Amino acid sequence: MLRQITVPAGQGTGWHFHDGTLYGYVEKGTLSHFDSTCKSDGLYESGSLLTEPSGSQHTHIGRNLGTTPVVLNVLYVLPHGAPLPEDSPNPGCDFQ
Repeated sequence: MLRQITVPAGQGTGWHFHDGTLYGYVEKGTLSHFDSTCKSDGLYESGSLLTEPSGSQHTHIGRNLGTTPVVLNVLYVLPHGAPLPEDSPNPGCDFQ
């Protein structure tokens, strides 16, 4: 499935994982990406590509720490019938 996602300034995607691989292209803005250890595992500026591996062991959050919206074009490669994201609880980070 191909989908466009907009993350408003100061907002995030919420903690989640995927049941299949996700491929993304940052059309606009800068996406700050964090893993379940609360550490940044990527900063993706306009024109950048990103890949998110599948499985609950890859829980993550995307955050827009900037002042303009982040626009992502995302390709989900998922098993038939799987939800796009699977929500996860905050793993203990001091941000959401």
